[in-house]
Amino acid sequence: MTTPAPAVGQLWQDNDPRSYGRKVRIVEIDDTHATVELHQPRQPVSSAKPGRRTRIRLDRFRPTSTGYRYVGEATS
Repeated sequence: MTTPAPAVGQLWQDNDPRSYGRKVRIVEIDDTHATVELHQPRQPVSSAKPGRRTRIRLDRFRPTSTGYRYVGEATS
């Protein structure tokens, strides 16, 4: 399976082992960045709350150790 281009409504999981389990949903995209909303905080514990927004460079949406891997389309 090839990794799709980042698009609004997709879920991506952080590949960084320090953020194990963290998933974000893309809510907006511009020329260089995606605005994402925290969908699932990292495991086992995190003080971050679902819904928190941040910006991520588009070139990080690739399945490398410092990137993100595609999970699927968000259902909620």
